[in-house]
Amino acid sequence: MKLARPAKRQSPETIIPLIDVVFFLLIFFMLIGRMDATAPFDVTPATALTGSDMPGGGATLSISADGAMALDGAVLTTPEMLETLRATLTEAPKTLIRVNAHKDAELRFVLPLVAQIEALGARDIELVVTPATP
Repeated sequence: MKLARPAKRQSPETIIPLIDVVFFLLIFFMLIGRMDATAPFDVTPATALTGSDMPGGGATLSISADGAMALDGAVLTTPEMLETLRATLTEAPKTLIRVNAHKDAELRFVLPLVAQIEALGARDIELVVTPATP
């Protein structure tokens, strides 16, 4: 009686290199992507003649041209926004607050909010502007 040997199976292809490529792509897009919250409405900051790069971290307050507000991407009323910032500043008093106001927003929407945020104890408030093109 002669037994037939089973046919030699090819070893399955390994997916380890594919996993490496996926992790490299993940890290690449995490490094180049912006992690800041975006406003739920159009905000085009004013143009500045001088300035420096905007630091990361903190909270972003967006103000639209008609005065609508969003804090870190969530549309809020003024009392809700102030209460959220109060809680944030209580936990972390050195939190940076960025005010990203539309270039056509009236100052009556922006200046009182900056004063109220300052009264909550914010140490760093930065106004976001667009650099002028040469």
